[in-house]
Amino acid sequence: MRKNISNSILLLGSLIIMAGCHAKKKLVTRTAVDSAGAHADDAASATRKKLVAIRAKQVNFNTFSGKAKTKLNINGNSNDVTLNIRILKGQKIWVSITAIAGIEVARALITPDSILVMNRLQGAYLKKPFSYIYTYASRQVNYKTVESLLVGNAIPETLNDNTTLQPSNGNIILNGTLQDLIYQLTVGPDLKVSSTSLSNQEAAQSLQINYGNFIQATNRVIPSQISFTSKVKDKNIQADLNYSKADFDLPLEFPFSVPKRFSLVD
Repeated sequence: MRKNISNSILLLGSLIIMAGCHAKKKLVTRTAVDSAGAHADDAASATRKKLVAIRAKQVNFNTFSGKAKTKLNINGNSNDVTLNIRILKGQKIWVSITAIAGIEVARALITPDSILVMNRLQGAYLKKPFSYIYTYASRQVNYKTVESLLVGNAIPETLNDNTTLQPSNGNIILNGTLQDLIYQLTVGPDLKVSSTSLSNQEAAQSLQINYGNFIQATNRVIPSQISFTSKVKDKNIQADLNYSKADFDLPLEFPFSVPKRFSLVD
């Protein structure tokens, strides 16, 4: 179990943010040229209006705190843990991982520039630049994507004017490409994202995210159930989060202090 939890700690962050799409990269245009210019303009206008409506439904916040019972399965090794998550929007994500009897086994701090992981089981800690995540993920990584996924928002870069929209059984399917990343989002009648699929065939990477059981949390609507299924070459990761508590815009602390006896690992 000790080894399994250790692996979970190191891979959990990469699972959550492997879907990041760097906003500075040029978008691939997918809009076909229509000989009927007026019809094309009308369709584009309707798409833009729908995208504006979807953007308006995204959760806006300054801070977020949540407690989630989580089942982690990495290459067949399964563990049940609890994640206590705190977010200061645009600045830091703090995660405390507890196992049996509520004992903390690890703590992590992710910022736009760095990744810190403290493994209490092994008396060790990891300190890396944010680029360390590329060991497990695509180089199309954006820190802000992490925040979006944890509160059920759409990945911001997918809501661009080149995205195609298609109605399907009361839902809206959004399709598009960001460089070599293919994405598909399902948006429900309430304009909330219910699933996100991303794939990069050349890099042998895929990520499927499903959201369910939407709840009210401090006057926001968020999913209480989030399921991540990731494949990165020979790594298979499944994480099922079930929020039992969620709050927005409360004063939060983000304690992260590494004991002197802990050793730094590569």
